[in-house]
Amino acid sequence: MAKRSSLSIRIVEGKNLPAKDITGSSDPYCIVKVDNEPIIRTATVWKTLCPFWGEEYQVHLPPTFHSVAFYVMDEDALSRDDVIGKVCLTRDTLAAHPKGFSGWAHLTEVDPDEEVQGEIHLRLEVVPGTRTRRLRCSVLEARDLAPKDRNGASDPFVRVRYNGRTQETSVVKKSCYPRWNETFEFELEEGAAEALCVEAWDWDLVSRNDFLGKVMFNVQRLWAAQQEEGWFRLQPDQSKSRREEGHVGSLQLEVRLRDETVLPSGCYQPLVQLLCREVKLGTQSPGQLISLIEETTSTEYRQEVATTLLKLFLGQGLAKDFLDLLFQLELSRTSEANTLFRSNSLASKSMESFLKVAGMRYLHGVLGPIIDSIFEEKKYVELDPSKVEVKDVGCSGLHRPQTEAEVLEQSAQTLRAHLGALLSALSRSVRACPAVVRATFRQLFRRVRERFPSAQDENVPFIAVTSFLCLRFISPAILAPKLFHLRERHADARTSRTLLLLAKAVQNVGNMDTPASRAKEAWMEPLQPMVRQGVAQLKDFITKLVDIQEKDELDLQRALSLQAPPVKEGPLFIHRTKSKGPLMSSSFKKLHFSLTTEALSFAKTPSSKKSTLIKLANIRAAEKVEEKSFGSSHVMQVIYTDDSGRLQTAYLQCKCVNELNQWLSALRKVCINNTGLLGSYHPGVFRGDKWSCCHQRDKTDLGCNKTRSWVTLQEWNDPLDHDLEAQLIYRHLLGVEAALREKHRQLSVGPEAGHRPTGPGEAPEDPLAELLQVLGDLQEAHRSSPAGSPPSEPSRVLELQT
Repeated sequence: MAKRSSLSIRIVEGKNLPAKDITGSSDPYCIVKVDNEPIIRTATVWKTLCPFWGEEYQVHLPPTFHSVAFYVMDEDALSRDDVIGKVCLTRDTLAAHPKGFSGWAHLTEVDPDEEVQGEIHLRLEVVPGTRTRRLRCSVLEARDLAPKDRNGASDPFVRVRYNGRTQETSVVKKSCYPRWNETFEFELEEGAAEALCVEAWDWDLVSRNDFLGKVMFNVQRLWAAQQEEGWFRLQPDQSKSRREEGHVGSLQLEVRLRDETVLPSGCYQPLVQLLCREVKLGTQSPGQLISLIEETTSTEYRQEVATTLLKLFLGQGLAKDFLDLLFQLELSRTSEANTLFRSNSLASKSMESFLKVAGMRYLHGVLGPIIDSIFEEKKYVELDPSKVEVKDVGCSGLHRPQTEAEVLEQSAQTLRAHLGALLSALSRSVRACPAVVRATFRQLFRRVRERFPSAQDENVPFIAVTSFLCLRFISPAILAPKLFHLRERHADARTSRTLLLLAKAVQNVGNMDTPASRAKEAWMEPLQPMVRQGVAQLKDFITKLVDIQEKDELDLQRALSLQAPPVKEGPLFIHRTKSKGPLMSSSFKKLHFSLTTEALSFAKTPSSKKSTLIKLANIRAAEKVEEKSFGSSHVMQVIYTDDSGRLQTAYLQCKCVNELNQWLSALRKVCINNTGLLGSYHPGVFRGDKWSCCHQRDKTDLGCNKTRSWVTLQEWNDPLDHDLEAQLIYRHLLGVEAALREKHRQLSVGPEAGHRPTGPGEAPEDPLAELLQVLGDLQEAHRSSPAGSPPSEPSRVLELQT
């Protein structure tokens, strides 16, 4: 049994930001920190005070996190990036509103005295004295303190204040993980001060000391308890008056916290088996639970439910059967071919999720080179005469204005080249398409052809396939390549226009060049010859794609199962510490790494033979490394055991904070069930004869900081978590239980009620009654679990700002 927390984050846009550059503009991006740990960086939007990001993230966290903060930054090429402002949401605030935050939030200026982090280990005792009792405060150690100096560390000391007296520890130089082990005593007198204040400071020789945080204790409570020891979170100095909000702009956010208590696997088996049985029965099932789930699910939650169901059935090997059932249900209620899969039905949403989970790597192979070419060329492309910008052309001073016709013709040529390249890549990719995707499209094609068999509807099965492949997968990826992990940055205005026009062309091809699609924008006419040619290519591609026999499908699946598909791969710099001298960034060697469910391997190039660096079962932790250790904030360490059982560490450097967190997330997820995972680690390196972080001289010291093995980012290629998916389905069904009971009541008094006989002790033959019984059993299991039953969700969403 485990309690898990996740944050759904959507960073929408900003407005009225202050200008930070001499041009009167800014280059804003967002950094998201959980408990002061950067986990997300959005793309930079250049030269704007009203940026739009539209980026979504799902972050899995331990239930003990305290806050999530959104920092809006201004990127500078020649100096440190400027902090524009921040929005901070505490865990308690988020937990009080399970439907989440949605709306605009005022940015506040960043006060250095509020930018505190870390914890301090204290022991507090009330001990008898010669005449009066004494309060003894032992300052043991601290961890994860804020780095205040340019070297990426601090010089911390602790100041203890009580009843007008102040005592200080010694200064620990260049450490965010200091150990003091110093004890102070104060006399306790009746009527004396009621608060003991413990403050952490960064000592500075020239300038004033920097505040690192404080902890306040109620002396009366200590007197009653006699002793208290533990790690205490450092708090900001809130004694100063708050600054006025709203003068540094606003940020539009959607943030939702979800806490789940996941029961042991056996508790979910009845629910999973019931749903799997319904899928296997298909439309022959008398209750059609999948249809009832769709009927009782509001549009707001349909995508979430579709994704969860899809993952659950993927884990059971029934994704194709589940989607086939949805296809049949959709076709049974569709009378007009031109309305097929046009609504936001469970079938449409599930198919979108399926393509992202099962087909993203395939999409990258087909579309990636075309997108890269568009970003690198940065050509001006425009087909709409009302939007054409005439530029000067020529060389060596012989400039002449380009005519509108020349601009339009060059733009058409560029788009025809990109469209042709994409269609050619698609045509060559039949064998590269994953077997389960091919099999699903084959079922879709066959079902639609059976439903619309007439000659006038001969294109309908093709359009059914392209409505998902082109309109809901390839075109959205062209429009927003960053959201599909095709690029790290958003496109600039010129590139965005090229991508938009190419996406329109792909949509016209996907619609089989119908008159309705042509009539919308007549200025797309120069692309019509290529579109008509593309329709023929696309039909030929789909014909080959769905022409797969059961035997071929099984052979493909076996071939794929023999390979461990990469969970993540890409170039990294590696360094393994051997010498006693200082470690410099130049000692890193660039290699191509590949993480599978078996090992972390490397090679000189992506196509070279791979050598295993670390077997997956040997990994004990994957954590960040202090910036001061290598002069870079993007270094991670993988702690593992070698063949003799000794702990070793590999240091890997990434190019940016996002890549760092993605690699850490991937490593943590594939190792989450490893035995012997570490609970603590050293964020520094063992240099010379001591650890750079806490200055301890024992190389085998357990570590001065907590590991963060549960902090991960959700990705499309995540390993399936069967118990969590079942819990999420249970949670949703519990929320619509009243609607399901009402539906069961209606069915019970209907004409078929007499055909569902049940005897004493027999399981009900009515699947809906069985589902309600399973939900009741799960509800009771949650009540009897230590964490208690999951909270019910209120019907409102808290608006940040109207």
